[in-house]
Amino acid sequence: MKLAFSTLGVPGVPLDDVLNLATTHGFHGVELRAHPEERIHPGIGLTERADAAARFKDAGVEIVGIAGYAQVAAPGEDEPVLDEIRSLLTLARDLGAPFIRVFPGGGTEQSADEADATAARRLGTAAEYAADFGVRILMETHDSHRTGAAATRVLGAVGHRNAGALWDLMHTWLGGESPGDSYAALSPYLGYVQVKDIASAEDTTPLALGEGVLPIAECVDVLLSGEHRDGWLCWEYEKRWYEAAAPLPELLGQGREFLSRLLNRAA
Repeated sequence: MKLAFSTLGVPGVPLDDVLNLATTHGFHGVELRAHPEERIHPGIGLTERADAAARFKDAGVEIVGIAGYAQVAAPGEDEPVLDEIRSLLTLARDLGAPFIRVFPGGGTEQSADEADATAARRLGTAAEYAADFGVRILMETHDSHRTGAAATRVLGAVGHRNAGALWDLMHTWLGGESPGDSYAALSPYLGYVQVKDIASAEDTTPLALGEGVLPIAECVDVLLSGEHRDGWLCWEYEKRWYEAAAPLPELLGQGREFLSRLLNRAA
């Protein structure tokens, strides 16, 4: 598997510094958080996009995906959500990224069936745009659809190659799913996987990989036993939301070694 980390762990850091961290610690790729407070987001111009793409290419580091914040199951009109997705797809195309990330965001204002139908309708429409852009839209296992079983209710209804799943291990675990059950549900739709570690279900402050309770080793084992053994494993360290958490740069070397041991053990 190829290893990456998310810029959520180094919010606002200049692109050259992000690339230096990746190359220094042996990561193959980076997931770019596409928020206006970051250096790369849908509001930047064509020159900045071309420059960013060139810097990644020169460094030999791949852009795993563009992590956006569109909520495909959220109540309201479809068009604002579709416009947000289109802006992410354009950015991904310009940067050469294969995936964009969206959230479910179903909330509590509608039933599960209504949220499923809303998400499937929007993803079905957006997937047609994505196919033209050569990019896949990945709905993350998160919030209203945190388990693999919940995500596949939507993705099965969409039935389009360009609409898939981003497996966030923490959320499926918090939803009560084992890695084996999550993979069984998500495998037909899987784009890539985010791993992290936390102290407990009640304390989700990010920890160094291997120091918490999440079943990372089991997750890696099921990935390597299936058809996604050559895919991406991305460390999402949520430093942006936890100021007291240790800085990610100090942990990257240890994290890379931890994931490499898991991969080598299962080889």
